[in-house]
Amino acid sequence: MQQNYIDLSKKIRILSLELAHHARSSHTGGALSMADILTVIYGGDIINISPENIDSPRRDRFILSKGHCCASLYATLALTGYINAEELKSTYGDNGSVYYTHCSHKVPGVEISTGSLGHGLPIAIGQAIASKVSRNDYDVICLTGDGELDEGSNWEAILFAGHHKTSNLCLIVDYNKIQSMGDVKDILDIAPLAEKFRDFHWNVIEIDGHNFGEIENALTQFKSEKEKPTVIIANTIKGKGVSFIENKLMWHYHNPDDEELQAAKEELK
Repeated sequence: MQQNYIDLSKKIRILSLELAHHARSSHTGGALSMADILTVIYGGDIINISPENIDSPRRDRFILSKGHCCASLYATLALTGYINAEELKSTYGDNGSVYYTHCSHKVPGVEISTGSLGHGLPIAIGQAIASKVSRNDYDVICLTGDGELDEGSNWEAILFAGHHKTSNLCLIVDYNKIQSMGDVKDILDIAPLAEKFRDFHWNVIEIDGHNFGEIENALTQFKSEKEKPTVIIANTIKGKGVSFIENKLMWHYHNPDDEELQAAKEELK
């Protein structure tokens, strides 16, 4: 399984870079930082989602709240059988394409359209409560950025989820420490993050967001939690996998030119 994860994560990163190159789109760094998390969610067997159960009322739900980084989610969906990879590569970001450069529910496997930050988690909480009311017993996983936690709607949602003990809800924070205009600690410091969630009555798990074993263990712990919502604070590196992209603010906006794309692909291979 470990080697399968390694292979899939590399393919996700390469395809994400190809998409950014094709569309001349932004947010490459943030797309790469969450690639390993997506690898375990879609490439493992802990979360109950697959192309085969895409319409099942009992499937688990995954919501990418940081929808501006959808390139790696689309890449993951293509590589795991939800959508056609060649169609994605040739039309991503084009006029008339369903493959917008922000997450679109028109794409098979995407639960909701996102990218206007602070919306994904409140919707995820609603879905988690609906799961309990309907007795369909599915779990809901929502992935946000760390800069996205500047949004007040998230903190209202975090308080609400803790109060209502939505134990079938898992929030994953892609904690890469860089947001649109600089370091998170300098723009609006959210530390100490774990303590905040504990005070809001959440089960808190802190991990290396690039360690497949730690990601698996965290998701497994979430699946067994019966009392509280779970937050997985995934410490990541913006632009992970490509040395000249890692921890570089410019790659929040920059997309690879021909030479950069080739260099990145060679490094990943």
